[in-house]
Amino acid sequence: MGKGRLVVFLLFSYLWLVSAFHVCDPERYNQMGLDMSKFAFCDKSLPFNMRAKDLVDSMTLVEKALQLGNQAGGVPRLGLPLYEWWSEALHGVSKTGPGVFFNNTVPGATNFPIVLLSTASFNETLWKTIGQVVSTEARAMHNLGMAGLTFWSPNVNVIRDPRWGRIQETPGEDPYTVGRYAVNFVRGLQDVEGHMTADDPNSRPLKVSSCCKHYTAYDVDNWNGVDRFHFDAQVTERDMVETFLRPFEMCVKEGDVNSVMCSFNKINGIPSCADPKLLSQTIRGDWGLHGSSDNKLNGVQEEQVASAMKAGLDMDCGVYYQNWTVASVEKGKMRETDIDKALINNYVTLLRLGYFDGAPGYDSLGKDDVCSKDHIEIAREAARQGIVLLKNDNVLPLSPAKFDKIALVGPHANATDAMTGNYAGIPCNSVSPLMAISGIVKSVDYEVGCQDVSCNNDTMLFPAMEAARKADATIIFVGIDNDYESEGHDRYGLHLPGYQTQLINQVAIASSGPVVMVMMCAGGIDISFAQNNPNIHAIVWAGYPGEQGGPAIADVLFGDYNPGGRLPITWYKANYTDAVPMTSMQLRPNDELGYPGRTYKFFNGSTVYPFGYGLSYTQFSYNLVSAKQSLLVKLGRLQHCHDDLDYVPDVFMPPCRSVLVDDMKCEDVVDMEVQVSNTGPRDGSDVVMVYSRPPTHILGMPQKQVIGFQRVFVRAGETETVKFSLNACKSFGVVDKAAYLVLPSGTHTIEVGSGSADGSFTIPFSVDLQKEFV
Repeated sequence: MGKGRLVVFLLFSYLWLVSAFHVCDPERYNQMGLDMSKFAFCDKSLPFNMRAKDLVDSMTLVEKALQLGNQAGGVPRLGLPLYEWWSEALHGVSKTGPGVFFNNTVPGATNFPIVLLSTASFNETLWKTIGQVVSTEARAMHNLGMAGLTFWSPNVNVIRDPRWGRIQETPGEDPYTVGRYAVNFVRGLQDVEGHMTADDPNSRPLKVSSCCKHYTAYDVDNWNGVDRFHFDAQVTERDMVETFLRPFEMCVKEGDVNSVMCSFNKINGIPSCADPKLLSQTIRGDWGLHGSSDNKLNGVQEEQVASAMKAGLDMDCGVYYQNWTVASVEKGKMRETDIDKALINNYVTLLRLGYFDGAPGYDSLGKDDVCSKDHIEIAREAARQGIVLLKNDNVLPLSPAKFDKIALVGPHANATDAMTGNYAGIPCNSVSPLMAISGIVKSVDYEVGCQDVSCNNDTMLFPAMEAARKADATIIFVGIDNDYESEGHDRYGLHLPGYQTQLINQVAIASSGPVVMVMMCAGGIDISFAQNNPNIHAIVWAGYPGEQGGPAIADVLFGDYNPGGRLPITWYKANYTDAVPMTSMQLRPNDELGYPGRTYKFFNGSTVYPFGYGLSYTQFSYNLVSAKQSLLVKLGRLQHCHDDLDYVPDVFMPPCRSVLVDDMKCEDVVDMEVQVSNTGPRDGSDVVMVYSRPPTHILGMPQKQVIGFQRVFVRAGETETVKFSLNACKSFGVVDKAAYLVLPSGTHTIEVGSGSADGSFTIPFSVDLQKEFV
């Protein structure tokens, strides 16, 4: 290629970074001195898979290898520019990863609350809306050359241990809730209106490409010398099916996610990124992934590159594939056709995104579609909906007229950066609690109390105490931040750092008026001391609430918004970490070893606050309108009773103990209507949680498991009806010790309630399995 041609190509390789751009633009090819008609991959009349195959078939082996990293090198002679696959959008377009940057044109993007706090809203509509806003801003930034089209979000790992640093990125400890978050957020990111489904899923257009990560059993980053790249997670097949795989299955089957990222760790001795059972057999074969898989390889050469490629890993977030693939083929470790399959998957994705042909519905988006007033208001609403009221001795909400002078103390009282969490971009406009509250009350006395969350000395405690003594009310903002919990930073304990506990207790004693404590953190902290302290009248969990965290917290504290969030994780007592090594993957308790189990489904000890907990400024009551309370299943000649369940000794065992869910049509639905009445003085939202409890005579079962939830707004004195349609197989099925999903016979229990437990009730649900042919 001549020097002039190379300069022109490099110019047009760069254009994707500075303007709305698509590869198969005839004028672009003309200016490059190439005839676009010679390239079938630019023929819009052909299906995407044929176009992708033509593009890949047109490349040499060396050229193919250069496209296998996150920075695909492009092929100048084909007019194919470089493409950066790595962009992030966990809770807003993120500056993490090389695919996104900000400048004077777009100096920031809307920063939503961390995922865990948004999950606490238990509002599926909100989760999808956040995804839609994020994808709109992502598309706008792509048009301006400031972002890619492939975003490696969301993180849908189930939280197994409170010490994991990446808790803030995930939707909590319940596999069903995590899965529902994944489905809604992915649909918000990816779905193009009018194209929610397609006869050929690989032809369905995408707004942006989403990626569910990290697949799977990943929740150790760096703990006691064990890091994620070397950790070998020992997981039973039962726990894999019941807990770790379920959100990813929902993400693929129901969310139709375009990509799945394998995890960094090994699972039972096999690297997850080189496990054909996980990648090819499960994701593609069993679940039907329409897209690609990716992650970063570590310390590998020809043999390992071949293993990962043949297992089904389509892309390396790095350069190992690019550096070692050619040698791996030449040494006979793998075939070139293995590379072809991976690249076809990747280029079908870009074709679906309009990267080659443009996307008329989105090409007009620009800088005015980023950080819009509406988007910022949604960020504020998301924070309000997620905030959880943990304690209230009739103090909240505060009245600005009654409390003229407020003392704000603590290391998070003027937080901005800490509110944005990790995997964040540059916020449009961060508003701290101090800034927000200063605009509400007549006088604010701000004392930091601790220089930062480490709170390594007590020299600033006295001014904070003095401020509290002179104020009508005191609000203490405490917690941790990314230095304590984030990627690469696992925790070792569940206490507040440094002198924070002393700060809280001494300020509470000194205060002349009521004391409210606001917690900024993701993983739970043992605040039993505050929970039981009569001088601390209210406690609020605000997570890391995003750029509008200050106004959202103020809305809750001063009564402009009635909190309705519920904890998506269990808050354990500090001694939990003494009983459970972080590296133990076991979920079920072991009384002989003093092992208490994990998550609300299996933990058998006392908690600071349980999963699903949350209070309101009003009261709700429930009334069951209707519900089916029994299910008769007649098994055909090809359906067999399955007896691999452990029962309580000497208990009556039904003739047919269970049936494999895979052998059923699973069309039976339990319809249930619940009236939710607001019997208190304020309008508010309640989260109606529905759990199932397996028959008590079966051993080794979860104590209960979430099978449905809805957030409902009810005006004071009024009643709303909430309807649930529960699929019998999904809602009452359990995983037996052999990892089969089965529907057991016997009396199950449906529990309906809320975090405050007002009006909660249970109803029995009988499953009768009858074998017609003996």
